[in-house]
Amino acid sequence: MYPRLLPALLALFLSVVVSGCTTLFPGSDATPVRFAVLGDAEPKPKAAFPNVEAAVQDVNKLAKQQKVEFVLGVGDIAHKGTLLQYDNVTPVLQQLSLPFYPIMGNEEHGSTVDRFLQYATRWNNGKIEVTAPSYVLEQENVAIVMASPDFGRDFNDSGITWMLEQIEALSPKPVLLVVHGAQAGIYPERADKGIKHPGFSDVVAQPNLTAVISGDLHMDMDRVVHSKQIDGVHYLHIPALERTKIPDESRHNPMFRVFNVHADGTVTVDTYQVGLPEPLQRHAYQFDLRR
Repeated sequence: MYPRLLPALLALFLSVVVSGCTTLFPGSDATPVRFAVLGDAEPKPKAAFPNVEAAVQDVNKLAKQQKVEFVLGVGDIAHKGTLLQYDNVTPVLQQLSLPFYPIMGNEEHGSTVDRFLQYATRWNNGKIEVTAPSYVLEQENVAIVMASPDFGRDFNDSGITWMLEQIEALSPKPVLLVVHGAQAGIYPERADKGIKHPGFSDVVAQPNLTAVISGDLHMDMDRVVHSKQIDGVHYLHIPALERTKIPDESRHNPMFRVFNVHADGTVTVDTYQVGLPEPLQRHAYQFDLRR
């Protein structure tokens, strides 16, 4: 069972609240939260990360203009978990001005968990230390459960149990679950790919789980249904930065997404194309924290 990150580190960089606050209601004075999410990289054939670097610079600019507090990563940064990819992306991610909280993807499982943790801490360049592949980021008005797969893009029984325990312990606070890949079938563009453990259905059935945020599929945001609600849960895809695969590889527009958790419990999701200063209105999405 994976432990949480050290509470002191979270308190220092995320103003973590560990007591008392539950769900939001109209008129709430809870503190709004804004964070960016970066998608897959794992470039090939060359271990070059130009779009990751451009996204980092865009996020840094946003952080100066708005109150962006931290950045999440959905995994698959280092193709096959090679030292070359880890080493080449490290100086790029170290340019982030904000704390960076990544999870593993199937590519990082091409190597070891220890290698991932070593580099995840190095990417932060002293801002935080990442001590476990799965952990919880708890805010005043929402909690983010960061769940690395146990193998490939899937979970074993202990991984399912860990997610259930975290989400149940956080109840009734709304939870956003970050996984590398959503469950198989959620995105029909590649329905065979994703989490297949039958116990994941119990995870998404938790009444305080509001949304599942995932990457993995490298989908072209302009040619797929990337954000949707199914059985009360919102599913949001994070596009890949270096390569597009679905529906094909003919066109690649690197993008990242920014989540704005408002005091009244609404969440607005902005999608930015790398290099453009304003979000793309055609990809705007909104949902409510209360399921």
